[in-house]
Amino acid sequence: MDFWLRAWHFIPSVVVGCVAITVLYLYAIGPLRRQYDLGPPVQRSRVIVFLLGVLIIFLALVSPLDELGDDYLFSAHMVQHLLITLVAPPMMLWGTPGWLLTPLLRNRLLFRLARVLTLPVVAFFLFNADIFLWHAPPLYDATLENEGIHVIEHITFIAFSFLFWWPVLSPLEGELGPLPLPGQVLYLFLSGMPMVLLGAGLTFVPPLYAPYLAAPRIWGISAATDQQLGGLIMWVPANILVIVLMSVLFIRWMLEQERRQEERERLAWQREEEEERLRALEQSSGEGGTGRRSEGVSENEGRGTDVSLSSSAKRERPGEQPS
Repeated sequence: MDFWLRAWHFIPSVVVGCVAITVLYLYAIGPLRRQYDLGPPVQRSRVIVFLLGVLIIFLALVSPLDELGDDYLFSAHMVQHLLITLVAPPMMLWGTPGWLLTPLLRNRLLFRLARVLTLPVVAFFLFNADIFLWHAPPLYDATLENEGIHVIEHITFIAFSFLFWWPVLSPLEGELGPLPLPGQVLYLFLSGMPMVLLGAGLTFVPPLYAPYLAAPRIWGISAATDQQLGGLIMWVPANILVIVLMSVLFIRWMLEQERRQEERERLAWQREEEEERLRALEQSSGEGGTGRRSEGVSENEGRGTDVSLSSSAKRERPGEQPS
């Protein structure tokens, strides 16, 4: 219990960075937005999710979890890495309004760079290559022995995580917008494969990282068990999160397809109803014209009969002599 109370390290760079991001975000979506009419107000739920994402990064890097992962347990380090790559960045990205990023992308150089980096293939490769690179034993050991290298590792994790989540949660439209829903589902499905591969490898190989072999053993966890647990954390919980998100997107896709099908059926029904109404009008118009022509013929025939009868009457009047 004493460890969880004393092992808080308020690293200046982390504290200043998290506070600065929070202040700038709140200022941008509040006074700055109103002053320059940048866009509509941000939903309160999105603001809360963004701030929770910042808080998760803060806690992951200054709480006892950081010391536990650095000095004792590889598995604790994996929990920290998952928090700053698969949990906090998508929350912050979802809470960011598109109009906040649009002014930055008016710069042609920044726009072109963003367009390349956020391509699904590029973002996927950069994120996973970064994860594999930092888990190579020589480099991983270096991060535990040199704080500067450790900071660089965390910065690249967070930066490439934002790129990784961009094809799914981009707040923009057009070229820098998210993939269509089917593409998002496929992207997330493929994204889980490298994590499964790396996690499975760490689970089934002997201990790789020298600092954890020499670390004091706590809670009766051996170095081998610790690495196996760390591999399982990367393998199972990370992919559960991806599967949950993929399932949500798949359901949204199915609902959208159902809505479009209902819309097509409604339009088809309206067209059919309109065609039936037009056919009925044409039929009634045709019958009306035939009736009028028949009446005209009857009237003319009647008039002709009347004229004939009149002529006959004139010729056959009694007492009249033919001229």
